[in-house]
Amino acid sequence: MRLRAGIFVAALTRRVFADGGMAVVERHGAEEAGAIFIRIRHRDGTESLAAPAPQTVFDDDHPDGRLFEMRQSRVAESEISETLARESRFDSDIWVVEIETDTPEQYLDLVEG
Repeated sequence: MRLRAGIFVAALTRRVFADGGMAVVERHGAEEAGAIFIRIRHRDGTESLAAPAPQTVFDDDHPDGRLFEMRQSRVAESEISETLARESRFDSDIWVVEIETDTPEQYLDLVEG
């Protein structure tokens, strides 16, 4: 059974805070199963965007997990904002969580793109 989106987001923010980092829920989505986008702020001022991985990457090892793909990497803040605005027009139930880290793989299961 897949972990509810709200619980996943709460756990993610707690893990980041426990490591001395910063995390904030920028947009609260559907509690049960909203798509989760992770806005990653880097120390050099750029941002990356981790988005839900396509269903084709799920296999028997991760049938119910939350897998992410890096949709954009180290780009200007405005590019991430534009992408998230498009996504929210397409699906009004998305979550957007912002974290500050240079090692997002420490918190997210990332798939190779």
